[in-house]
Amino acid sequence: MVVVSADAIRQYERFSLYNSPYPAHDAGCAIDLYPRDDVAISPVAGTVRAVRTVGCPAQPYAVSEDHLILVDCGTYVARMLHVEPAVEAGDRVEVGDRLGTLIRSGFFGRWVDNHIHLGFRRPEQNHYRASGSLRIEPDVSVTGLGWDGTGTVVETGKTHVQLDAPIHADLGFGALADDDGVPIDGGLAHYSSGGVLQRAAGERLLLGTPIGTADRRNVTWADVAVYANDRRATGLSLFAAQRPFGAKLVFRTGHEFSVDDGLTVRIEPTDDPIRLG
Repeated sequence: MVVVSADAIRQYERFSLYNSPYPAHDAGCAIDLYPRDDVAISPVAGTVRAVRTVGCPAQPYAVSEDHLILVDCGTYVARMLHVEPAVEAGDRVEVGDRLGTLIRSGFFGRWVDNHIHLGFRRPEQNHYRASGSLRIEPDVSVTGLGWDGTGTVVETGKTHVQLDAPIHADLGFGALADDDGVPIDGGLAHYSSGGVLQRAAGERLLLGTPIGTADRRNVTWADVAVYANDRRATGLSLFAAQRPFGAKLVFRTGHEFSVDDGLTVRIEPTDDPIRLG
């Protein structure tokens, strides 16, 4: 397990361990860090070992190439993606230094904001394979935010809407909580699994519906459908954020909602789950 310091994480507006369909995020073995703008600031200190250009899935909204930055941190080697690099092999970086500029990568969906993907390997491991990263523990507490499923749209995109609720009044990180107050993370339930941001066990419920079963930090989602005003959504995008906060609904094929629309979200068991990965 690799602990990412509170000072490193607090540089970013949001983070998520599980909100991705890729194997690197299984069991919370990678963390996505969302800066406040497109400047990619380093979450680690060390010496740049290599910078490699890699292909990514073709998407009309994304660039055709991504970049892998490897930083030797001593005990571990950090792997970072989704950055147009302004560093090269041999450079020394400190936490907070500029790595480059964030890019829109074909590795993530249209509704996903630009971010740094961070994982860690031991020095003797293969640093170029997609899988094999170590489990990550963010050294910050996350407040679970209770929610009744209602809210007003404050932001829209082609494939997402952001609500004004639940509200996070604290200065620290908050995340949408299940019905027991445990903060949850991931793509509910359009990705095959998710997580909780504090230890939990057993069945988890959200808005009165069982959404999955937790084993310490990992959650296997149940087959559920998410609805917004009776319109089926692809799912809920779950993450931890410093204030402000609001639930984010995603719609793979678009939606008809506008800013200031009031929404009521419900979750129901389904025999026809949407799974994107």
